[in-house]
Amino acid sequence: MRALLNIAAFVASLLLLFSCQSEQKNTPPVSHRIFEGYHVLLDDIIRTRHGVFRGLDLNTSMDSVKKAEPSEPKESGPNQLYYEYRADSLTDYSIEYTFSGDSLQEINVQISSNDEELISYLFCDLKDYYSNKLPNPIEDQGYVVYNCYEGQRKPFVVTLSDNSSPAKGIINMLIYKDQ
Repeated sequence: MRALLNIAAFVASLLLLFSCQSEQKNTPPVSHRIFEGYHVLLDDIIRTRHGVFRGLDLNTSMDSVKKAEPSEPKESGPNQLYYEYRADSLTDYSIEYTFSGDSLQEINVQISSNDEELISYLFCDLKDYYSNKLPNPIEDQGYVVYNCYEGQRKPFVVTLSDNSSPAKGIINMLIYKDQ
């Protein structure tokens, strides 16, 4: 009788083990956040901690920018690529890349939303993110300016501004080479 109980307990343990494993297989993977502690839209807009924006640095080629973007540009020319994205039902953003030859010179980002509280939150998160990434921000009349000097590279500037109106929230970010 005791042997029969041991066999039954063993079979029950195996059934429990296999049922737990099959539940784990059907569980969707946990989403990994890139910018923990920041608003989830930074994951969509900035996309990676590498580079100055979306994994890119200034002086990058046009082909590299096209590979970094998940869609085709809305407009393009010999010295410009323009993208538009919808982040959610209230928020969209555009990115314009400007080139000299085949070298990225400027990145212009505009984030627009009908949710002014969201824009205020995103502006604070962008300020905080770039303050942690780049040295010594200067704030003046609604603009935040980060001057970056990286070794032998030419310096570049990141500016953030909240240009919201009572009807619409708007953030502008401009990244450009400091001449």
